[in-house]
Amino acid sequence: MSQGDLEQYLNTTQAAIDRVLQHLQQVPPQNSARPVGDEQVTHQLVTVLSQVQQSLAIALEKSAQLEQEKIALQQQLHERTEEMEKILKYESMLKRITDKVRDSLDENQILQAAVQELTLVLGLAGCNSALYDLDQNTSTIRYEYINSIPTFYGRVAQMDHSPEIYRQLKQGLYFQFCSLYPNPERGRVAMLACPIFVDPESSQGIDQAVLGDLWLITPMDYVFNEYEIRLAQQVANQCAIAIRQARLYQAAQAQVTELERLNELKDQFLSTVSHELRTPIANVKMAIHMLKTAPTDEKRQKYLDILEGELAREAELIEDLLDLQRLEGSVFSINIEKIPVSEWIHQVAEPFKTRIHNYRQTLEISCDPDLPALVSDPKILGRILSELLNNACKYTPREHMIELFVHYEPAAAGESFDWMVFSLKNQAEIPDTDLPHIFEKFYRVLQVDRYKHGGTGLGLALVQKLVEQLRGSIGVESCHGWTTFTVKVPNFAESKQN
Repeated sequence: MSQGDLEQYLNTTQAAIDRVLQHLQQVPPQNSARPVGDEQVTHQLVTVLSQVQQSLAIALEKSAQLEQEKIALQQQLHERTEEMEKILKYESMLKRITDKVRDSLDENQILQAAVQELTLVLGLAGCNSALYDLDQNTSTIRYEYINSIPTFYGRVAQMDHSPEIYRQLKQGLYFQFCSLYPNPERGRVAMLACPIFVDPESSQGIDQAVLGDLWLITPMDYVFNEYEIRLAQQVANQCAIAIRQARLYQAAQAQVTELERLNELKDQFLSTVSHELRTPIANVKMAIHMLKTAPTDEKRQKYLDILEGELAREAELIEDLLDLQRLEGSVFSINIEKIPVSEWIHQVAEPFKTRIHNYRQTLEISCDPDLPALVSDPKILGRILSELLNNACKYTPREHMIELFVHYEPAAAGESFDWMVFSLKNQAEIPDTDLPHIFEKFYRVLQVDRYKHGGTGLGLALVQKLVEQLRGSIGVESCHGWTTFTVKVPNFAESKQN
C-alpha cells in the first residue's frame, strides 16, 4: 500500500469513528428506560474509540512527517546528484587539460584550451590568462575566451597601478570580488583571480616563481563556491606546469642548437687549421726538393729564404693559436704598469717606419705630449697596435696615408675608469659584406695583399680577444676610401693605487 492509499484509509476510518462517537454520545430522552449494562458498554466503547481516534491522529501526523522527510531526502538526493554531475564534469575537464599538458609542449595551445574549458564548463561570461614581466612590472593578457563580455586580449596592465591586486597574486593567493562601480566596457561583474605560479625550489630553468594569473568573470552578485575555486586553482597549477615544460623545452632546444652551431664551428675551425698548417709544410717540402736540385748558389739561397719564411709562418700560426686558446680559457696573464703614452706610442710605431718608407706610404701620429700616464699592460697593448699597424701597411696603396690618433676620454657618469682612445686610419676600404666578419678566425678580406706579406688570418681575432682581456672595446668603420679602427682601453690608475 502506498503512502497516499494509507493516508486515505486512515482518513476514512477517522471519519467513521467520528460518526460513531457522535451517535453514541447523544443523550437519550428523559422518559426512556435504558439498562445499566448498556450504558457501561457504551461508555467503554466510547473510550476505546477515542483511543483509536488518538492513535489514528498520531499515525496521520507521523505519516505527514514521513512524507516531509521523503521529500527532503528526494531533494537532497537531487542536489547530491547534481553536485556529483558537476564534480564529474569538472574532473573530466581537468583531465582534458592534464592530457594536453602531458601530450603537448605548446604553451599557447594549452593555456588557450584552459581558458576556453573554464568558460564553457562553468558557464562564465569570460575567462582570460595574463603573463607577467616582472622586470617591466607588467601583466599582459595573452589568452582569452569570452561569451558575453568585450575582449581584453593584448591589454597590458601596470602592476603599480593596482598594488592591492598584484601584491596578493605575487604571493600566490587567490581572491574573488565584485565591482562596486560599473566598468565602462564590462559593466558590473564578479571576478575570481588565481595566480599561476611554481614552487621556487623546483622551478628549474624558470627565473620567477609567479608566471601569470587566471581571471574568471561572471555576472554581478555571483559567488564562486569552494569546488569552483579549487577547480580554478587546479587549472592554474596545470598552466604553470605547461609554461615550465614549454620554457624548459625551449631552453633545451636553444642549447641543442647552440651545441650544433659550436660543433659545426669546431669542425670548420679544425678543417681550416689543418689546411693552414699543411700549406707551409707543403711549401717547405717543395723548397727542400728544389734545394737539392738547385744548380747555383743563388737558387739555393732563394729556396733557403723560402724555407725560412714558411717556417716563420708556421711558428707564427702555432703561436697565435696557442695565444687564442689561452685568451679564450682566461689564463692569459696581465701585468699592468704605468705607460708614458706620448713617448711609448712612437716606440710601437718605430719598427714599421722602414717598411712605410719603402712603400712610399705616410704615417702621421697625433698624440698630445701632456697626456696623462696610462696604467695598463704595455705588452698586450703594444701587440694590439702592432697588429693594426701591420694590417694598415699591408692594405694601404703606395703614396697613401696612415694616421694614428691618441686622446684621453674622462669617465662618463656611472663609469669606474677614464679611457685612453687609439684611432688608426688608413686609406683602404673594406667591403660592406666583409666588415661584419673581419674579427672571425681565419677570415681574410678578398682584396689583394699588395706587398705579399701573407698572414695567419688570426690577427684581428687575437686583437679582439686582447682588447677584451684589457676590459676595453674595439670598433671598425669603413667608408669614403678610409678604414678606421678605434680601440678604447681603461686607465687602471685608481685600481693600482688601491
